[in-house]
Order: sequence, then structure tokens, then C-alpha cells
Amino acid sequence: MDQYLAFSGVYASPLGPIKTSKVLKAGGEGALTTDLPFLMAGGFTALVFKSSSSLRSFIDWSSGLVKVWYVSSELATDVIINVGEVKFFLHKFPLLSKSNRLQKLVLMANEENPDEINLFDFPGGQKAFAICAKFCYGMTVTLNPYNVVATRCAAEYLEMTEVVERGNLIFKIEVYFNSGVFCSWKDSIIVLQTTKSLLPWSEDLKVVGRCIDSIASKTSVDPSNINWSYTYNRKLAAPDKIIECVVRLQEKDYVPKDWWVEDVCELDIDLYKRVMIAVKSKGRMDGNVIGEALKTYALRWLPDSVDALASEVHSRRNKSLVETIICLLPSDRSLGCSCSFLLKLLKVALLVGANDSSMEDLIESISLKLDEASVKDLLIPARSPQNTVYDVELVRCLVKRFLMHEKCSRDMDIVQKNDKGSSDFVLGHGSLLNVGKLIDAYLAEIAGDPNLATTSFIDLSLLIAESARPIHDGIYKAIDIYLKEHPSLTKAERKKLCTLMDVKKLTMDASMHAAQNECLPLRVVVQVLFFEQVRAAAGVQALNNGTSRSTTDIEQNFEKTMADDCQYLKKQLSQMKIKDEDIQKTGKLIKNGSKNRVNGAQLLPSRSRRIFDKLWVVGKGQGNGENRSSETSGSSQSPTSMIQGETKSSSLSSRNRRHSIS
Repeated sequence: MDQYLAFSGVYASPLGPIKTSKVLKAGGEGALTTDLPFLMAGGFTALVFKSSSSLRSFIDWSSGLVKVWYVSSELATDVIINVGEVKFFLHKFPLLSKSNRLQKLVLMANEENPDEINLFDFPGGQKAFAICAKFCYGMTVTLNPYNVVATRCAAEYLEMTEVVERGNLIFKIEVYFNSGVFCSWKDSIIVLQTTKSLLPWSEDLKVVGRCIDSIASKTSVDPSNINWSYTYNRKLAAPDKIIECVVRLQEKDYVPKDWWVEDVCELDIDLYKRVMIAVKSKGRMDGNVIGEALKTYALRWLPDSVDALASEVHSRRNKSLVETIICLLPSDRSLGCSCSFLLKLLKVALLVGANDSSMEDLIESISLKLDEASVKDLLIPARSPQNTVYDVELVRCLVKRFLMHEKCSRDMDIVQKNDKGSSDFVLGHGSLLNVGKLIDAYLAEIAGDPNLATTSFIDLSLLIAESARPIHDGIYKAIDIYLKEHPSLTKAERKKLCTLMDVKKLTMDASMHAAQNECLPLRVVVQVLFFEQVRAAAGVQALNNGTSRSTTDIEQNFEKTMADDCQYLKKQLSQMKIKDEDIQKTGKLIKNGSKNRVNGAQLLPSRSRRIFDKLWVVGKGQGNGENRSSETSGSSQSPTSMIQGETKSSSLSSRNRRHSIS
């Protein structure tokens, strides 16, 4: 057992004489040794003060908590210090020799109970005070990243400064901070985490700010100079790493640009925000790395289930997290988070009720990258009071903003030329094409919603310019689904829907499907058949003449001929009785496959062929000024008749044919 020598006397403090007992360890002058000030314990740096004395504690077995601390000494204690509900039975001299605050409290102690001192709101609690008391006694003290902030705050509370004694606890802790903690990547993060429970002390002592600056500075270090450990469990991004046979041996030494992302994810959202702001303020971090950091943090802390996101228990935390990530998003269109991630974040923001400012910023960021989105990303559940399955109005808002940005980019020459010297318009037009395809596919996805209004469908489709929709297969598919899922549409509504597509811009497959589509208005079917037959005739004529004439001239005259032909055909169709059982396929494709457009005409149902046989001779009759009822063969043959004639013998092909619609 350690032996102590007690001396009665008067201790001269800066505040005046204090009666106490001086306690010295028998057999030596000093109890404090610092031969090994810095040790490595558990992967972090530790500062150790060594002594053979000890401060022991009693555990209250009913509560499992420490209620009493005492010094293992035969010398009777002369002061009781209460830290919360815990009592410390100590000696005045070791404490007063290093703590200016305790000197003041002893002088001001109640006369009725002069040997008992209460420390209210002591930072760090009983454990931090125990470390300070041990230091005063010269006992072994171990500082590590987990307790150093609490000890520093406690030492500040007790005023253990250099004024009281040189080499006091505050000085030694500051040395440990500068020589140990702030030189270590992971120690800086651990220490920063511990500061939150010690506010405002840790903030006032600038521990928080110094930790943040240390972390931000290390993230800016060239990856090739990183020589400390870090956490990296994610797969390396393809652009960041090129693996070749000659460098595979060096792969173990490769440090990615986003090496720091996972470690800072362990911080609470408030501290994480401050770290990211500091990282961005350095001006050395790539926007894509910032985006990866935000994505990783969101995946780390946001719940996977909708119920967990909307739960009242964590709603405030989730809302704060989402709003913080939004405010940290890079503003550069070409950098930062992907559009897919931003749209997922938008769904979460709607669910947790993010504020209007955050929603506005997020929508703006998404609109800048809408051409990168997928249909699945755009399927955002509708909010009350909307009765549709998905929020069509929100998508409409995104498209309008995207188009506005594209227009501004072209007008102000913001879009840069690429290496081949392509114009700004070409770059912008490519984005428009992507958005055109995206919206057509989105319309096809939502067309099956029974509550989707026709006006909503049409308004969204009309946002896409003609130049952004060179092929109309996508919009035709959406219209087809909408017509089938909404059989109660009026004739006017069906007609208005079909004005969204241009039959001249349908591919062969789409035209063949439309020609047999009973959901389309008859006028639209006639337009499809007419143009397809015209293209087929052009193909036959090109084969017969041995030329490569295109259908460009015919397409240019399409609008003019259709106006007159369809007007007459409308009168003829009113007299026709067309039955469903008459609709049948007329044969198989000619297997030589030399001309698809020629063969495609043979797939038309009998109803469609009859209509166009009549339409063809009508057109020929008008062109020659002849009576409509006197069609003859030869130059007035329909394309279907011409195609059929190609497969018959020469004797049959010379016959005159008369086509009629019955």
C-alpha cells in the first residue's frame, strides 16, 4: 500500500492562505513521470502520466453506478467534492496546487460545511473529473481520442492553467492535440464526434473548429501522398482506375480520390455539414467526389423503408438530413450527383416534408440533368390531393425547366464545343432528343392510370418539340395504351390525342400495327395506310426503273393529296359496311427479304387493303381528271395490286383489274 506523509500548515494560494494538509508520497519527491508521454493504444495515440498511486471507486450494486471515489491512502481525506450524484473523498493540497477554480470554491465554502464542495454542470461528468483528480495526485493518466475533449473541458472548468503551475493539465492536453490528434486522420474524426456531447465547451475552446480544419486539410492532400489508414469498402469507380497488366503489381498502393468519404460518414449530420462546407471551401475537391460523398452519406443514414422514413420518431432527423444534403449539392451541371440519385432524393424529400427552399433547389438541380434520367426514376408517387398514381405535374415542371435551361444555353452560347467542333446547338439537341425519348416512354408507363386526365397526357406530350421527336413510335405506343385503358373517351378526345403523332414519322413496324389498330379513329388508320402504301409504291417503282428514287418527293406532296383524297373517301366510307370478321391477314412475308416496305404491304388486313385499293384509284382518277367510277388497270393499279402482281406469272400480270369496295 502506498504511504503518504502528512504535514499541517498553511498553503499560500493566489487568493490567500488556505489551511490544509500537505501530502507527499513517501520515498520520493515526485509522483509524476513523463518518460513515455505518447503511446499507441488500440490504433490511436495516447498520452500517459505514470504513478503508483490510485484513485478507486465504489459501485452501487442496486443501480450499477459508481457513487463514491476515494484515494487509496491511510491519510484521512479532508474534502468532499460532489460531481453530480458522485462523491469524491480527496485531499485539498494536491487539488488546490493545480486548480485555481477549487481554490476559489474552498475559500467561498459554506461555514456550516466547509469541507464539501459542489461542482454543478461539470463538463465530462465524473469520469472527466476523476482524470483531473488523478493528474493532481500524480497518478497514471491515459488520454486518448475518446476522453481527451472531456478532459480538456474539465480542465478548463477547474482552471488548471499555467498561471497556477507550469506544465499543468491544459498545457499537456494542448500538446497532445497538436502533436497527436490533429496529425492523425482517424483521431481527428473520433475527437470531433465526441465534441457534440460537450457543447458549448468544446465550441468555445475551438476544439470543434480545429478538428474540422484538420479533417478538411487532409482531404485535400494529393492521394499519392496518403500514408495513413482509411476505410474504403466501396468498389472503385471505373473512371478513377485503369487496370493494365503493367500496373497490377502497384494496385495495392493505389489511393482513390474519394478515399475519405466513408470515414466522415460516421459524423452526425450537423458536424458532417460543417466538414463538407470546409472541404468545398478549400477549392481543391472535384465536384464528382463531393457528389459521391453525399450519396454515400445518404445511403448510410437514410432508412430503406418508406415507413421508417415517415415515422414520427425519426422524421425530424430524416428531414434535417435530406435538407442538409440538398444544400451541399454541387451547382455545376456536369459534376456532382447523378440525376438518378437526385430523383431518389426528391422522392425522400417529398416523403419527409422538406422545406420549400430545399425542394426548389433540388428541382433546379434535377432539371439541369433531366436528359440523364430513366423512366423508373421519374415514377414519383403523387401527393394529396392528386388522385393519379404518379405525380405528372411535377414531371411537367421538370421538363419545362429543362427546356428553359436548354434555350438559355443556346442563346447565351454557354454550351461548349466538343473536340470535333460541333456547334452548341448539336450538343443541346442531343439532350433534347434524350428528353424526348424519356417523356414518350414515361407517357407509355403512366398511360394505364385510369385517373390520368386526357389534358394532362396531352399537355406533357406537347412540351416536346418536333425536333426532339424525329420518330413517333414512342408517342404512338403511349397513345395506343391510353386509348385501350380509357375506352370511354369521346370521339373528339380520341381525335385530339391522335393529333400528337405524325404518321409520316412512324417506322414500318409501328405503321403496320397502327393499320390494324381498331382503337384509332378511322381517319388516322386511313392516313397510316395511305402513307405506307405510297412508300411501298415508291419502292416498287424504284425496283422496276432500276433507280434509287427516295420517297422524299412523295412525302412532300403527302399533305396536299391527303386533303382531297380523304375528303372523298369520307363520303365513300359512310356507305360502306365493314365487319370485324372481314379483318384477316392476307398472307406471309415474301421470304427473300429484299425490300421490307414492299413486303409489309402484304400484311395489311383485307379491310385496310380494300380501303387503299379504293383510295389509290381515287387519287389516280383525280390526277387525270377522270370520273371516279371509271378506274382501270395499268397506271391506276394500287400498290397492293402491284405487289401481288409481282408474285404471279407474266400472263396474269398483263390482265386488267378493277378494284371495288363493297
